[in-house]
Amino acid sequence: MTTAEFGKAVRRRRDRVAPGDTGLPAGGRRRAAGLRREELALLAGISVDYVTRLEQGRASHPSAQVVEALARALRMGGEERAHLFELAGLATPGPGTVPGRIPPSVHRMLDRLAGTPVAVSDATWTLLQANAPYAALMGDPSAWRGNRRNGVWRTMVGPPGRARHTSGSRARFEAALVSDLRTAAARYPADEPLKRLVAELRTHSDRFAELWDSGATGRHEAARKTVDHPNVGPVTLDCDVLTVAGSDLRVMIYTAEPGTRDAERLAALTEQAERSGTGPHGVVPTGDARSSV
Repeated sequence: MTTAEFGKAVRRRRDRVAPGDTGLPAGGRRRAAGLRREELALLAGISVDYVTRLEQGRASHPSAQVVEALARALRMGGEERAHLFELAGLATPGPGTVPGRIPPSVHRMLDRLAGTPVAVSDATWTLLQANAPYAALMGDPSAWRGNRRNGVWRTMVGPPGRARHTSGSRARFEAALVSDLRTAAARYPADEPLKRLVAELRTHSDRFAELWDSGATGRHEAARKTVDHPNVGPVTLDCDVLTVAGSDLRVMIYTAEPGTRDAERLAALTEQAERSGTGPHGVVPTGDARSSV
């Protein structure tokens, strides 16, 4: 297939996707009902220039990560996604690779939890999508690229986040994340980005290498977390992790006990998300979490 055919397929689908279907605001005067190039670039986590070159057939050989990001941003179904990979001259990711597609049912769940902080990660704890309340609570992830969007990397290598840890809770959290990553590596042995992630973590984090080699066990599931927020102060929340059968996604949902100060502070953050421009139903795009394009 030619690069021109790939670009035409992206453009046709972009013209058919309404901004509201992706969580973006649909206001303002628009020449067409579909997504603008800059909106697709934001959703896919790639540059507007690269989207333009792809659509015009001037960029050849997009990576599997970029194709996956575009398919996810354009809400493509299974057959359309497979066709896009075919047009790119790539094999559709098989059972030996980490799933990165968010199915329509999970998109609908995100829409119904619009006032609650929610984030969706793949089996490696790489962030795929987050809503506006999550960004208001934990910090805007839309500018994260490459390894920074992986939760294991941020915990082991990155700067401290907003969640508060004791020495004991951090040790348990680290062991659980490394154990989850080891499980993913065994389940998806053909996934090259996952292999690179593990190798880079071993290089940059002695703690990761120690836990990986020791066979540390655990699982990152439900927990009660205190988030030190720079505007509203500490917020103690329940964090529940749901696993989506079939796609191996992790959905993290943060809720507060009703009638508490924490609930009031979380409501204030939700209002902040409404004022941020994406609105309560807004989705904070994170693009393809395993690509730095």
